[in-house]
Parts: sequence; structure tokens; C-alpha cells
Amino acid sequence: MPKLRLRKSLLLAGAALVAAPGLALAQQTQPNDEIVVVANRAPDPQSKVGVSVTVLDAGAIQASQATVVTDLLQQVPGISVERNGGEGQVTSIFIRGADSDQTLVVVDGVPLTDPGTPSSGLDFSNLLTGDISRIEALRGAQSTLWGSQAMGGVVNIVTAEPGQGVSGEASAEGGSRGTQYYRAAVGGTEGPISLRLAGGYYATDGISAFDKAFGGHELDGFRNSAFSGRLGYAITPDVQLDLRGYATHSHVAFDGYDTPTFTFGDDAEFGISDQYVGYAGLNFGLFAGALKNRLAVQYTDIDRRLYDPGLGVNDETFYSYGAAERVEYQGVWSIAQGYRAIFGAQYERTSITTNTPAYDFGPTPPLKAHAELASGYAQIEGEVIPGLNLTAGVRQDQHSTFGGHTTGQASAAWSLNGGNTILRASFGQGFKAPSLYQLYSAYGSQTLHLASLRPETDNSWDLGVEQHFRNRRAMLSVTYFGRDTRDLIQFLGQLPGAPFGGYANVGHAGAEGVEVQAQAQLTPALSLTANYTYTDAEDLTDHTALLRRPRNRANLTASYDWPDKLTMALAVRYAGDSHDAFFDTNTFSTVPKVLKPYAVVDLRASYPLTSRFELYGRIENLFDRHYETAYQYGSLGRGGFVGVRATF
Repeated sequence: MPKLRLRKSLLLAGAALVAAPGLALAQQTQPNDEIVVVANRAPDPQSKVGVSVTVLDAGAIQASQATVVTDLLQQVPGISVERNGGEGQVTSIFIRGADSDQTLVVVDGVPLTDPGTPSSGLDFSNLLTGDISRIEALRGAQSTLWGSQAMGGVVNIVTAEPGQGVSGEASAEGGSRGTQYYRAAVGGTEGPISLRLAGGYYATDGISAFDKAFGGHELDGFRNSAFSGRLGYAITPDVQLDLRGYATHSHVAFDGYDTPTFTFGDDAEFGISDQYVGYAGLNFGLFAGALKNRLAVQYTDIDRRLYDPGLGVNDETFYSYGAAERVEYQGVWSIAQGYRAIFGAQYERTSITTNTPAYDFGPTPPLKAHAELASGYAQIEGEVIPGLNLTAGVRQDQHSTFGGHTTGQASAAWSLNGGNTILRASFGQGFKAPSLYQLYSAYGSQTLHLASLRPETDNSWDLGVEQHFRNRRAMLSVTYFGRDTRDLIQFLGQLPGAPFGGYANVGHAGAEGVEVQAQAQLTPALSLTANYTYTDAEDLTDHTALLRRPRNRANLTASYDWPDKLTMALAVRYAGDSHDAFFDTNTFSTVPKVLKPYAVVDLRASYPLTSRFELYGRIENLFDRHYETAYQYGSLGRGGFVGVRATF
């Protein structure tokens, strides 16, 4: 890796930290500690957490006016996003250079994976902000508590909880490209019962997924309906029943390699996806509340189907049905003042059913397979001396195919100078179990009787310092991070015993970099926030840059509250150049490409008409900048949107 570039970045970051007492560049801070859950699977003040976590609360989500979760995540240091066109197109996120399928998404406590895809990775395109009240983005390997797939990090999504009494909210938005977005929620608490129901509908005509710069002109629209609900019942003051559900239905048109020419361009293909998440839990305390327990069953499934009308009668090109069933127990034991143990056990069964009907020659049975994974974990935390919090944990997993695997993690957070200085350090291990497709498809190691696939593994670490100034009205932090990923599972076209290719553990990748964050309340009305990330991510088997991961990324937002209650914000997002590649059907070879750097400017405003009604609007990509996050795929140009929010 180009160590010189990284050292220069670290020197610049360190110089900024030393000079910080005289700086006024940054964003608003909360005077109190933010409470985070994702770091330790239990609430903790952020000052006591040694790992890197960014929290986006309800206020930040509303102020951003974002409708898509990934539009929020790309503002987080260490995270980059790429999308194959406009809204609804296949979307991936990369945390500190890790592959997108190495990121675990958790929705209301339920891990959301897609066992029906070749790598079991989740397509982030269907995640809308909807009734979300909180997002926690944990960066770095965290499989000790979160299990398989938490190699790059964890995105914890929490929907809104019922409040006291009965209340509700609704919003409606419309704008460019025929976009419309409606959502509503209602809920409350009455005696031992709490309930919240929410729903939303999003539709847009979209843009051509095939970039207009290459001749794309056919619009690829997107429609999404989402519903969520929570029901709680306090059986006794110490025993609570917790039920949660989440469902989405989407329809998206996309472009691809059209038949029979197999050239990339405008296409009439479309996909339909249905996704369900269910959770039933029983929470109860023992020993006067010193031991908090949770028993839960979870269920997820994703049904995806792709169609190509150009093929005629048999136009279903692909379908997959991936499901996961889980049973888990978790305990949180307050051992003594300042000391706590978190432990648990999980059992998971995943299954896949998939086929390509339009391309089958004669009756071809679908691929059907399943796997089981049993896990146990334990972690202990303690404030060993005033201000110094240490955490260590271990996990053991037993997979029905590859056998046992152990992971561990340790972290430290040291709060000094009355909490104005926080030093952090962490080391974590991650793993990702081979997917069902990699194991049991026509190219799978089990089907072809190849060498057994091992889990992908990852070691990651970071060191950071956070400094507060001006009575906590300003903050600057610098974090150095690194990761080393081995036994990556890749498809090989030529493999002994596999005449048409197969999967094997042959990949080795690594990344290192630095994250700089700054924020300040310059005046009672003006706040600034900024972050910069340098990521050097490489395929260490051939020392080439990993695709679609910009080495340099930055965000800057300035927000101003006018005396007449009007709030305005200007946001700038920058991404440096990155590498990509495409398959040239003329030469049947892969051609490397460099995606140019770009900066996108957004302008937002909101105005409270009354205490219960708010008018808001925004202009995205104010200067109509053309850019690519994936070669030959389009990006959203300038767009204007206006909406209204109401509470009751």
C-alpha cells in the first residue's frame, strides 16, 4: 500500500488536532453523552465506548430530508455508497473498504441478510427512512457480538417507539422526476399496552440506469411500499412482551445486458421484491433487576423476481427466496458498580430456493439448500480506574458445513480532562460464513466435492482521539484504522474438478486510512459539521485498488437558523477518483476504468407554519453535476422537492 500517502494524511490530521483550539470549523455537539446500543448490544454512553460509532438521531434524520437510508450513510465518515443508477437500483455500501456483503444490517434487533443472493449480501436500495428514529453506524469488525457478516461493520436501524398517550404524524412530499412520498404513523401507550403502526409509499419516474452520457434515455422508475409495527405488553413490571414487524414491497425497472446482443444499454427489464421481518421477544429481570434477560424468535425472508419482457412468454429470468429463522437468548448482568457482563446464545437456520426459468433448457429443478449455525458469546466491561473503560469478549460459532470458528475483540475508552478528551482503541475480529449459493449451487464446493470452503475472516483495529473545545461547543476527532481480510471466497473460471468454474478461498484484501471529524456551534444560529476520510483499500493478491471505493471522501454542512424560524442548510459531498471495471462483450475481457472525482451541493430549508405543521424543501445536486459511482450507470441530476410534515 502507498504508505507515504497515508502518513501524509495522518500528519495533516494530527496537525489539525494540534491547531484545533484556534479553529472554528465544524458541527453542533450535544452537551450530554449520546447513548449507543450497537457497540455492546446494550445501552452505553458514547464516551465509554472504545469502538467507532456514529449516531444519527431523529432530529438529524429529519433535518437531512433524506428519503433513502444510504443518502444518510454516505454522510458518515468511513462509509462510501455506490448505486447502479437512480433510486431503487442495486445499492452497495463499503465501510472502511470492506465489501458490501461484509456489512451487517440490523432492523429493530433483527439481522437483515439475503440468503437468496450468491454472496448473501443485502441490496440496500429498499431501505427508506420511513418511520426510522435512529441509525447507528459501527465501523470495524464486530463478529464477537453480532456474528457472521459483521466484518466491515454494523448498521443498526431502529424504528420509532410508541410515546405516552396517543399521537401521530404524517408527511407528504413531491418534486422532480414525478417523485412522490407519503408516510403516516400513529401510536401510544395506554396502561400496560404500547402500540405503534406506520406505513409509507414512495414512487418516482427515475432516470435511465444506463448513463445518459453513453446514450441512455429510457426512464427506470421505482415504487416502494413499506409497513412497520410495534406492540408491547407489560405482563408485570419486570416481564414485558415485545412484538415487532416490518415489510416492504417494491417494483423497479433497470437496464442491463440486453438479449440477444448482450450489450449493456437501455433495457425493459424489471424486478419485484417482497421483504418481511418478524420479531417476538420476552424481556424479564431477575435478582432485583441485576440480571436482564431477553428470549426472542426472529424471522426474515426476501422474495426477489426479475423479468425481461423481450424474451417473450417465458420472461422470468431469475427468482430467489431466501429465509432465516433464529432463536436467541441474551443476558446483561450488572456484576458490580461499573462492571457488566453481556452473554448469549443463538441458533440460526438459513435456506435458499433459486432458479433461472427463462434460461433453463428443459425441466430444471431449482436450487434448494439450507445451513445451520449455532453460536455462543460473552463479553465483560468495566471501569477499571476513573474514566478508563475496558471491554473484552469472545464468540464461538459452529456451522453445519465448515465446523467451528472463534472470534474475539477488545477495546478501551479513556475519558480525560473532565470528559473533554477521549482516547479510544479497539481490535476486533470478523467472519462471514460461506453463502448457500457458494456451497450448494452448480458451482458450489459441496456440489462439486471441492475443498471445503472456510469462512472469510478479518482483523481490524483503530486508534483515535476526540477533543472538545469552547465548553463543548466544538469538537475535533482523528481516528486511524486498518483491516486485514483473508480467505475471501471468489469464483474461479478455471478450477480443478470444476469444468465450468467454482468457488474457492483465494482472496486477500486490506485497507488502512484515517477519519477526521469536526463540528462546532459558531454562534447560537450557525453550526458547521465536516468530516474527511482517506481509505487505501487494496486487493493484496495482485496489489490493485478495490473497485468503487474512493480513496478520498469529505462532507461539509453549514446550517443557519434565521430569526423568523426559517432554517437553511448547505451540504457539500465530495468523492475523489475511484477504480471500476466492465466486461467488454466485443473482446470478452474485463476493461479497467477510472471514475472521475466529483462534488455535489444540496440546499435545504424548513419553516414551521405552526407548532404542528412544518413546510420544507430542498434542491439536490444544485449545480447539476454529472458523476458516476459505477461505470456507465447514471446518477441523479438537479432536482427540487417540497413537502409538509404534521404531528397530532
